[in-house]
Amino acid sequence: MSEHESTPVSDQDSGPARDHDDTAVSDRPGGPVGAPEQPRPARSPGRERLAGRISRFDRKHRLDRKLGHAVSRLTGQALGPYQTAVIRIGFAGTWLLFLLREFPHRQEMYGPDGPWSWDLAQQLIASNHAFTVLMWADSQVWFEIVFGFAVLSAALFMLGWRTRTMSVLFLLGVLSLQNRSIFMGDGGDNVIHLMAIYLVFTRCGQVWSLDARRERRAAAARARGGHEGHEGYEGHPEADRGGRRPDRVGVVLWAVFGLALAAVTLAGKIDGGVLGGWRTIYWGLWALQALWWLAGRYADRSDQPRILLDVVANLVHNAALFVIMAEACLIYATAGWYKIQGSRWQDGTAVYYPLHLDYFSPWPVLSDVLSASGTMVMLVTYGTVVAQVAFPFTLFNRRVKNVLLAVMMTEHAVIAVVLGLPFFSLAMIAADAVFLPTSFLRRLGGWAARARVWLISRVSRVSRNSRFGRLGRALPGPREDSGEESGGSGGPGAEAGDEPGEGDPRPPKAADHPHVGFTA
Repeated sequence: MSEHESTPVSDQDSGPARDHDDTAVSDRPGGPVGAPEQPRPARSPGRERLAGRISRFDRKHRLDRKLGHAVSRLTGQALGPYQTAVIRIGFAGTWLLFLLREFPHRQEMYGPDGPWSWDLAQQLIASNHAFTVLMWADSQVWFEIVFGFAVLSAALFMLGWRTRTMSVLFLLGVLSLQNRSIFMGDGGDNVIHLMAIYLVFTRCGQVWSLDARRERRAAAARARGGHEGHEGYEGHPEADRGGRRPDRVGVVLWAVFGLALAAVTLAGKIDGGVLGGWRTIYWGLWALQALWWLAGRYADRSDQPRILLDVVANLVHNAALFVIMAEACLIYATAGWYKIQGSRWQDGTAVYYPLHLDYFSPWPVLSDVLSASGTMVMLVTYGTVVAQVAFPFTLFNRRVKNVLLAVMMTEHAVIAVVLGLPFFSLAMIAADAVFLPTSFLRRLGGWAARARVWLISRVSRVSRNSRFGRLGRALPGPREDSGEESGGSGGPGAEAGDEPGEGDPRPPKAADHPHVGFTA
């Protein structure tokens, strides 16, 4: 075997090509084949400094991109539409159930002849400057009007009808009753009190509301008119550039409440306080409603005012949502750390005592069963403290947060049954719902929509069968098909499916005016 044949292939292929006198030959593309390779220049300190500057520029550019994405998300959309909708329904529903439950006892709790008399309440209001319309008149008729107003506003706010206006009226009802008799409340009432203020600044009517359904139907009508060649709303003499009809109901509500606000302001019923106090807040909200309506009414001339208001509204909504989440974390953190300082919580016996109080024992047998085991009492006591202290820290891990969230909701459900505190538990469950995953809330909305369709179809079928039964008893024997039976437009499908996609819990994406939360 020759020397060339015995040379390893790896030695021949390694390094640059060389000619017969062992001179390095360049094999770079674009260069002459067989030309000597130019020696690479050493990396100078200047080039290293330039590379460092480029690296720092890249890192800063990536940081700028991340900050720009965060700002765009905070200003471009109202985050958590399903979470804000579920807490709107939760707190409004809890307050409504509480008022209906205490309707027979409303006089003793908030009436002018209750234990906390009107004179005592007036002295307290004069010192703490709390807002309540019940102190405007010492009259039984006025009390009944205010109580009925609180019930109606809670029901409409829960359904999401004119959400912006109803959120302010819901706040008026909560403040008026709770500030009238502050000793009638508990922890649940305090949570409702705070959340009623925060919900005013959120766009909580984007989904699961009558406002969302009305906007979805209007968008479908405009799209249907455009596809089929019909005028839709565009033919209306007062329709704007997008084909939307004027919101007369919103204008009427705005005008009526503006006149009422002017009357009570001139009468001196609203305390001014620092920077105008509640008077400044209510007049500011009323003026913002007018500004929003004007921006939408004259959007055909310029879209810039509406875009600016939309950005500001998104920022306010996202800030209020953050405050709601922080408030829930603060409630659990303070409750847990205060429990740690108590001796009964330290020795693991704190849960035993409320189970043997008559006021907190609606089911004495169940309380006795739960308190019979000392190990069970100790586990529940320590578990409550650990869960409340750890809950704010679990928000950094989604899976752990979801597990502990289910534990906390289950605990409040047990408190509602065992200790007889249903409204406190409902208020805390509604506060916990702000942390529920969006995917779960969407599935929940789908289940609710299917249940509604099934219930409407069942009711329609039962009513139709009962109507046919009465007709059969009145006219026995065979009969011909009548127009009512064969040509009627009713039927389970017609009533349940008003329009395609009505049961879809997702917010509309292609609507021209998706900001139903700021409709008057």
